[in-house]
Amino acid sequence: MIEFADVSKSYQGTVVLGPVSGVIEDGGITAVVGPNGAGKSTLLTIIGRLLDPTSGTVTVGGMDVRTSKSRDLAKHLSILRQENHMTARLTVRELVGFGRFPHSQGRLTPQCREKVEGAISFLNLADLADRFLDQLSGGQRQRAFVAMVLAQDTRYVLLDEPLNNLDVKHSVLMMRQLRRAADELGKTVVLVIHDINFAAAYSDRIIALRDGQVVTSGTVAEMMDDAVLTDVFDTPVEVHHINGRPTAVYAA
Repeated sequence: MIEFADVSKSYQGTVVLGPVSGVIEDGGITAVVGPNGAGKSTLLTIIGRLLDPTSGTVTVGGMDVRTSKSRDLAKHLSILRQENHMTARLTVRELVGFGRFPHSQGRLTPQCREKVEGAISFLNLADLADRFLDQLSGGQRQRAFVAMVLAQDTRYVLLDEPLNNLDVKHSVLMMRQLRRAADELGKTVVLVIHDINFAAAYSDRIIALRDGQVVTSGTVAEMMDDAVLTDVFDTPVEVHHINGRPTAVYAA
């Protein structure tokens, strides 16, 4: 499981997160939601050791994120940031191969190549595998970066807004694939997502942040409630059941 205790982050004396504490159980998909500036990405990047907290501790699968060796942690935890810039001219296959670095240190083994091809297939990128990234649309590049993370083959997968640049069709396909990764590959997926209805449709648990604090958390059924969502997003929200699924409607 992922545990964070008294985690905070400050910049020049201004607190942007915390202190927050919580537990993310193993398995399934946990969505982190909340308004802009709530601290969602900050919390995720601290868990993924891309950002040092001002205070507090984080453990992932029993490993202390701050003190574990980078190579050891990278075999258990992978993360995709919200902004991804690649200056080198790489093909999709070469990019996805970077996900194997913790295992191969850049010298891909037959097992690594198998993982790379599996991730490419999993994200339906086979037809684009030999294309350069600068020849792809923003949505196609996003899928390639997610494939790179899945190729790392870690138990814990952190994704900061994986639906960036994706249209409705590809957002649905992405969430279906992440659901498969959790169900079929046994991954624990934690993602920051803006669309509460995508979170409700594909997640098992939801953590809601506002103003740098965890407002509430629970199962989808517990979180998809008029009063809960109105409080989290500070705007009127009504939840209706459409085709058996809770759907949030943002009232005028």
